[in-house]
Amino acid sequence: MSDFQLITASIIQGSVVGPISYVINASDLSTVTPGNAMHKYADETYIVIPACNIQSREVELEHVATWALTNNLKINTAKSAEIVITDCR
Repeated sequence: MSDFQLITASIIQGSVVGPISYVINASDLSTVTPGNAMHKYADETYIVIPACNIQSREVELEHVATWALTNNLKINTAKSAEIVITDCR
């Protein structure tokens, strides 16, 4: 029989239940700007911001950072990227 231990993280990295836990845990995470979209899969989150809302980029990122801090999660900035997709015209 082991002693009780405090759980200091909400998602177990690399576990079978980790991706499912993240999707359930992140169910309350959404965008703050109408017209922006958020897509979550396994332990990844994508924010899609159309050109008409480009000014909301910082607000969206700050919202995610605050949400992560509240939920005892860390954002891996080394794996974070911004991708800009433009029309070839």
